[in-house]
Amino acid sequence: MVRESDKPLTYAAAGVDISAGNRAVELMKRAVRSTFTPGVLADIGGFGGLFALDAGRYRQPVLVAGTDGVGTKLKVAMLMDKHDTVGIDLVAMCVNDILVQGAQPLFFLDYLAVGKLVPEKVAAIVEGIAAGCRQAGCALIGGETAEMPGFYGPEEYDLAGFAVGVVDKERIIDGRSIRPGDVVVGLASSGLHSNGYSLARRALLDVAGYGVDSCLPELGCTVGEELLRPTVIYVPAILPLLQDGVVIKGMAHITGGGLTENIPRILPPGTAALLRPASWQVPPVFELIARIGRVAVEEMRRTFNMGIGFTLVVDAAEADGVLSRLVQSGVQAGIIGEIVEGDGAVLYK
Repeated sequence: MVRESDKPLTYAAAGVDISAGNRAVELMKRAVRSTFTPGVLADIGGFGGLFALDAGRYRQPVLVAGTDGVGTKLKVAMLMDKHDTVGIDLVAMCVNDILVQGAQPLFFLDYLAVGKLVPEKVAAIVEGIAAGCRQAGCALIGGETAEMPGFYGPEEYDLAGFAVGVVDKERIIDGRSIRPGDVVVGLASSGLHSNGYSLARRALLDVAGYGVDSCLPELGCTVGEELLRPTVIYVPAILPLLQDGVVIKGMAHITGGGLTENIPRILPPGTAALLRPASWQVPPVFELIARIGRVAVEEMRRTFNMGIGFTLVVDAAEADGVLSRLVQSGVQAGIIGEIVEGDGAVLYK
């Protein structure tokens, strides 16, 4: 026998509050509009975002698209009940990826899925996304917030992002001109960025038993503050170099897989990268994870960025000028290795 509900069912009673969703949109409007650039043609709330490409600026414009998420770093945000920085990570993971091919980010879209829609929490998340878009110089032209009770817990949520940029076809950077003798320039990370958090959480929270509010002298902050440091957005440092015609032969965003697996993605046949780990400073958080978890050096290097969040390959004669420009832009950078003959691997010395 089929049993009927004692009372008429509503969407709200089933766990989806449309009114809360509308309030969230109102709370985020100012943040979203703060990212608008001249190419934006529609306000928030439409079925699709509209962006007018200034094709006259390019001989053969090529659109470059990237998508990513924040991963289990979100677990730390939930533990701390701090949600206004993970949006920066979301934007960073996408725009840094398309920057690798020389693209200028144009616009961004986000997807936010929550177990229970709390307008103020959603607004805080979107504030972070907007802050990341402002750093990257791209417009937040759309997104989706989905309330999914029964799929996520009441305090849980997930984030995904989508970035689109543009580069002139003849200026696409793909690494094919890299040759032995070129140098590898490393740009410092702010810490873990948004990779390796399953291992980091296992070591620091489970094995060591630290809480997110545990203050560690070697970190100079709490565990939670360290783990929530936003990913660096490298667009403001790199894009001016490209716009001024500085020849960068290859770039790599150091995410999952670390230096060990990301640099080979841009190396042409017959080359390898020889890196000198002593040439850069490894943030204390990595040493802490390695010690507590007894993690092997090789495992650390293929899981985390180890203090280098982005790399450039340039002609040795161009290195000093590139480093000077990077330092002027406020990014800590240095020569961390060179290109040698090899089979596409990253070697450490």
